[in-house]
Amino acid sequence: MSTPLRLGTRASVLATTQSGHVADALRDATGRDVELVPITTDGDVLTGPLAQLGGTGVFVAALREALLRGECDLVVHSMKDLPTGAVDGLVIGAVPPRAPQNDVLCARDGLTLDTLPQGAVVGSGSPRRVAQLLRRRPDLDVRGIRGNVDTRLRKVRDGEFDATVLAEAGLTRMNLTDEATDRFALAQWPTSAGQGALAVEVRTDDPGLAEVVSRIGDAASTRNALWEREVLRLLEAGCAAPVGISARSEGETVELLAEVYALDGSRAVRVTRRLPADALAAEEARHSAAVDVVDELLRAGAGELADLSGSGA
Repeated sequence: MSTPLRLGTRASVLATTQSGHVADALRDATGRDVELVPITTDGDVLTGPLAQLGGTGVFVAALREALLRGECDLVVHSMKDLPTGAVDGLVIGAVPPRAPQNDVLCARDGLTLDTLPQGAVVGSGSPRRVAQLLRRRPDLDVRGIRGNVDTRLRKVRDGEFDATVLAEAGLTRMNLTDEATDRFALAQWPTSAGQGALAVEVRTDDPGLAEVVSRIGDAASTRNALWEREVLRLLEAGCAAPVGISARSEGETVELLAEVYALDGSRAVRVTRRLPADALAAEEARHSAAVDVVDELLRAGAGELADLSGSGA
């Protein structure tokens, strides 16, 4: 009997749920057993705004350290939380089929963004979402909010907030989509690079396992999410930079929208690109396409709106 694969995951309900989906896919693809190894990260125990704690990367470091120490064989990340810089000894082995990329509003009384009352209190700790909310509704009182999905929804139900903005992917994986009262179209509201996608990371010194893990990857999800991440990497956006980057397949083409906002939502710079899907299959092609997007963003003044260090090179 084969030794079970040890899959490292954050211990939150959402993280173990999505890691459970990956474990099931691996069992189906390989016939091997998979056991979850819960790992507590700094992002799970520290309080305060994520941007001040180092951004969403605080959810990643402990998982990667456990993988490098051999305490698990692979780890699962929400790709939007994964820093774009390479880590020696680790590689993304698979991007499974992607969940919805969109953001949704979860509001009291079935309210939408347009029907929220003047001065409504909306919870979000994401600089991008704050900027997008204020760009659409500058009258809103947008306040920071932390906690898992259930905690944020409870704060709305208890009246602490009139609404909060969440990733549709998380609600989908937790069977909570009925909580959404408004869904934001990607064409008007691009989300974080990699949102809705999972990244299964493995060690580079285990090529056999890398081959096994690759069986659960999805080509379109991989191509689109990695193009988004390459744009983000070249922008060198700081963790507090309000940047939305979404690529979506439309038949045989892929359309990418990248938008950089002023923190108060007063201004924005956006760039769109539509390319044949097969022209983005290779890493070098995605890099070249990302350079083109970033160059146009910077020429249009994106660097004046947000904390960007990228040159587009």
